[in-house]
Amino acid sequence: MELLSDPAVWAGLLTLVVLEIVLGIDNLIFIAILAEKLPPHQRDRARVIGLSLALVMRLGLLSVISWMVTLTRPLFALGPLSFSGRDLILLFGGLFLLFKATSELHERLEGAEHQVATNPVYAGFWLVVAQIVVLDAVFSLDAVITAVGMVSDLPVMMAAVVISIGVMLLAAKPLTRFVNAHPTVVVLCLSFLLMIGLSLVAEGFGFHLPKGYLYAAIGFSILIEMLNQLARRNQARQQALRPLRERTAESVLRLLGGGRRLQAAAVSDGDAHAPVDAPAFAPEERHMVSGVLSLAERTARSIMTPRSDVSWIDLEESPDAVRERLLGSPHSLLPVCRGSLDQVVGVGRATELLAALVAQGRIDEQGAHMRMPLYLPESASVTHTIDVLRKAKGQLVLVNDEYGLLKGLLTPFDVLEAIAGEFPDEDELPEIERLEAGAWRVAGTADIHQLQRMLETEGLVSEDDSYTSLAGYLLSRLGRMPAAGEVLVHDGWQMQVLDVDGQRIRAVRIEPAAEGTQAQAASA
Repeated sequence: MELLSDPAVWAGLLTLVVLEIVLGIDNLIFIAILAEKLPPHQRDRARVIGLSLALVMRLGLLSVISWMVTLTRPLFALGPLSFSGRDLILLFGGLFLLFKATSELHERLEGAEHQVATNPVYAGFWLVVAQIVVLDAVFSLDAVITAVGMVSDLPVMMAAVVISIGVMLLAAKPLTRFVNAHPTVVVLCLSFLLMIGLSLVAEGFGFHLPKGYLYAAIGFSILIEMLNQLARRNQARQQALRPLRERTAESVLRLLGGGRRLQAAAVSDGDAHAPVDAPAFAPEERHMVSGVLSLAERTARSIMTPRSDVSWIDLEESPDAVRERLLGSPHSLLPVCRGSLDQVVGVGRATELLAALVAQGRIDEQGAHMRMPLYLPESASVTHTIDVLRKAKGQLVLVNDEYGLLKGLLTPFDVLEAIAGEFPDEDELPEIERLEAGAWRVAGTADIHQLQRMLETEGLVSEDDSYTSLAGYLLSRLGRMPAAGEVLVHDGWQMQVLDVDGQRIRAVRIEPAAEGTQAQAASA
C-alpha cells in the first residue's frame, strides 16, 4: 500500500514502462521478421511464445539482481580491454544479430523470396523459437539493466516488465502484418537490427554508444519511410483514377515486351518486373496483342474503309461499264447506288450481280440479288461494330456521319486489319512499305493506330478521335497543308512529306531523326 500511495513510484513505473516498450521494439521487429518464415497457422503461436519467454526471462533476471550485479565484474582482460559476463553476452548477441540481419538482407536483396513455389518451404517451428530465445536473452539483459538503474523497488520493476510485455503482445500481430505487407519496411527493420547489433558489439568491447543517437537515427529513418509510404499511397490512388482496362492493357504490353515508352515508364516507376531485356515475343505478336487491347477504345470511323477507297456500282452507268467494273473489282460485296455513293439502293454480291446483268441485261434494284443495306454511325465503338457484323451474316456495313452522309464501309476484314495489320487488295499498294533498315514510305491514308504500334511510340493517335490517318495527324500538327519536302519530328522519328496534291498528302517518309533534328524540334 505504501508503494501504491507514493506518486514517485507511479511516475517511475510509467517512465520505466515507456522505456521498456522502446527497448522492446527491436525485439518486436526481430520476432516479426522471423515469424514470416513460419506457416501462417504457426505465426501467432511463435509470437506469443517468443514474448512469453522474454517476460519469463526478464522476471527471472530481476529476481536474481544480486547475480546481475556480478555480471559487470571483469572476468579477464585482453590488453587494455577487460571483459565481464555482461560484455560477453552483449558481444555474442550483437554478433549473432549482425549475422542474422545480414543473412536476411541478402535473401531479400537477392530476390529469393519472390520465387514462386507450388509448395513453399517454411522454417522449423522450434528452430525459429530457438533464435527468438537467443535474442530475447540479449534484449532482456539490456532491459533489466535499465530497470535496475532507474527504480529501486523490485515490485515496480516487475510490474513495468509485465505491462510492457503485454503492450508488445497486443502490438506484435499488427506490426508483423504491416511489416510483411511492405517489403521496404522489412529492409528498413533489418537495417535497424544491424545498427542495434553494432551498438551491442561496441558495448561488449566497452565503447559506450549513446542510445539517443541510435534512436534518433531510427526515428529519422522511420519518418522518411512514412513519407515514402505516403507518396506510394498517393501514387496508387492516382493510378486507381485511370480506367482499369487501360492499366491492364499497359501491364500486358509491358509483360510482352512493349515499346520504348512503356519500358521507360516501367523503369521510372520502379517496376522490378519490367522487361528491359530482349522480349520473348516477336514484334508481330506484340502488335497483334496491342491491336486487340486497343479495339475497345476505337470507333468504327478509325477502322473503316474510307469513302475514297470504296468500290461501288452505279446503276445509271451503261451495262457494259457495270460489267467491266464487276469483273475488275477484287471485292465480293459491293454497294449498289444510283448516281452517287450517297444514294445507296442495296448491297449485292459481285457474282450474283454479274449473273443478273448477263441474264436480264441490267441490274434490278428490287431483285432477289439485292440486300438491304445496314448502317452504323461513325462514332460507334468497335466492340458494338463487331456485334453488328456478326448479326449481318457476311454482309458489309455502311458507316454514316451525323448528317447521314456515307463516310465508308466496314467488313470483318477491316476488324482483322485493325488487329493484325494491313492486307492489301490486288488493286492496292501497301500503305506502309519498308524502304531500308529503319525507314518506311507511308501513305497519307495509313491507319494512325497501326503506325503508332509499328513505331512503338505514343502521342500519334488523337485523343478525341479527330483524325484517324497519318495525313490527319500531320494536318492537325501543322494546321495547314504541308509542302513537299517539309519535315516534322515526333518522339525521335522524322516525318518528311514526299508527295502532296492540291487536296491531300499522298506519301510520307519516316525514319529515325538525327540528333541535331531532334534538338531543333525540342527547341521549337
